[in-house]
Amino acid sequence: MLGDRETSTALRFKFGRNLRGDERHAILVRDPLPFGLPRSSVTTTYLLAKEDYYFVYPTNYHHYVNLYRDTFQHGGVSLQEMIVPIVTLRPRAV
Repeated sequence: MLGDRETSTALRFKFGRNLRGDERHAILVRDPLPFGLPRSSVTTTYLLAKEDYYFVYPTNYHHYVNLYRDTFQHGGVSLQEMIVPIVTLRPRAV
């Protein structure tokens, strides 16, 4: 993942200006409006981690990898996070 100093610090998603990343492990959203995401400027992009991947800082890399390994982090894109159960309730006829 490459970004500038203003990039967000979340583990499973990033937003900022002109983000780039490995698209095998993340989804790059260049136009956030169709996804219902806010756009603070024309160059705002989002990077969403896929499956069980997450983003760590290059400084003290091994510390963060060991800290977050085998943990569940919210956000990102995985099957468990994308399925939303929906039920339609209708009143009985009286």
